[in-house]
Amino acid sequence: MAFVISGLKSKEFEYLNGLSEGELSARNVVAYTADAKPGFPCRVTLADAEIGERVFLVNYVYQPNETPYKASHAVFVRENATQAAPYDNDVPVSLSLRLLSLRGFDANHMMIEADIAQSDDIKPMLEQFFENPEVSYIQMHYARRGCFAAVAHRRDA
Repeated sequence: MAFVISGLKSKEFEYLNGLSEGELSARNVVAYTADAKPGFPCRVTLADAEIGERVFLVNYVYQPNETPYKASHAVFVRENATQAAPYDNDVPVSLSLRLLSLRGFDANHMMIEADIAQSDDIKPMLEQFFENPEVSYIQMHYARRGCFAAVAHRRDA
């Protein structure tokens, strides 16, 4: 079953660009300078930040729906991040490098599928989840830290 993986919208984070450490702190945002690659996976570009790049660690509500799964967590976003093109039936390198928790949700935003995958096992698992007609979308999380990574939808959705 074909799928599309999308990053977060760059417009949601534009307000952070150029803010001072104090202004960021007042918004509960922490700025880092990437000192390793991989190491700072941007949720907008779906790529790891380059060494020396400024990134923001910000709380993001990735599951805003009023269900028991409503949730937020810390995510990295590059300063001046530009929107990634959707990955059509492909998995971004920044995701495939890490152990992921895949969570399939139905149209009522209830989790009905869940498993972990890494590397070449991610794509077949996404396809397998979407074989279940009840799966509306799949959230991917970095399994070790639990941070939201990206979301996959059916290509025809």
